[in-house]
Amino acid sequence: MANSDMGDEPLERKAVRGVIEELERQCAENRARLKVRRAGDRVIVDGELDVDAIVMVVVGAMAGGP
Repeated sequence: MANSDMGDEPLERKAVRGVIEELERQCAENRARLKVRRAGDRVIVDGELDVDAIVMVVVGAMAGGP
């Protein structure tokens, strides 16, 4: 979630972007256990997620983190 453009985004947009980036990161880390693809403004997820990591991204967005 190291995107410098996020500083001016509304909280909801930061959280959404962060979650999608985290899902894609988890997918890249282990493609055998998780598949993520974008379909327009939707994200299709199939597999095992690290929910704690996703929650941390949302909490970071709420705290005003980068």
